[in-house]
Amino acid sequence: MAFISKKRKAVNGKVNADKAYSLKDASSLVKEINTAKFDASVDLHVRLGVDPKKADQAIRGTVTLPHGTGKTKRVLVLCTPDKEAAAQEAGADYVGLDEFVTKIEGGWTDIDVIIATPAVMPKIGKLGKVLGPRNLMPNPKTGTVTNDVAAAVNEVKGGKIAFKVDKTGIIHASIGRVSFSPEKIVENSQEFINAIIKAKPATAKGTYLKGISMASSMSPGIAVDTKAFIH
Repeated sequence: MAFISKKRKAVNGKVNADKAYSLKDASSLVKEINTAKFDASVDLHVRLGVDPKKADQAIRGTVTLPHGTGKTKRVLVLCTPDKEAAAQEAGADYVGLDEFVTKIEGGWTDIDVIIATPAVMPKIGKLGKVLGPRNLMPNPKTGTVTNDVAAAVNEVKGGKIAFKVDKTGIIHASIGRVSFSPEKIVENSQEFINAIIKAKPATAKGTYLKGISMASSMSPGIAVDTKAFIH
């Protein structure tokens, strides 16, 4: 049986497992029950009534969080030499092509987002086995395949995140840190959930938002009332 610390027992007692909290109350509670000694991330897990095996229900998209994620994202731009200066000026952490393709083939994935120009995509296609499982593959739908690399870097650094439904029909995302005020957690969460609602496919039948859970890195999950998002 797993050992549960006194701290964890105490915070578990503060969360009513049978209650669906308002987004405002959940955003305050997630700060109160955090036991980590570091600035833990605040994550949302949204369970959807979709069949991810169907192409038109494999939901993915992007959203710019009004207060960012609280984490500085490491950005790699893969491009031709004429685009390198623009990428560097925009604040990309790594810029280049062949040397990074070779590094990634060797297993290097010490980045959070990869942005690529359309011209170099043929060279990147072979990296799918490494980048795909880590959700790092550049994709036009998420704005990470573009000729305007500077704008793409600015968006990522400014709080733009990509989301994608997993095989079980759940979307997971970090939407802030426990050091954020409850108001900022609410606003980021609202923006993220709104983006998921907008991405609802016409073929999805029945209840779309089946469940929302909020948790920090080391806290129990808090069920969020989905009724507030159904109009």
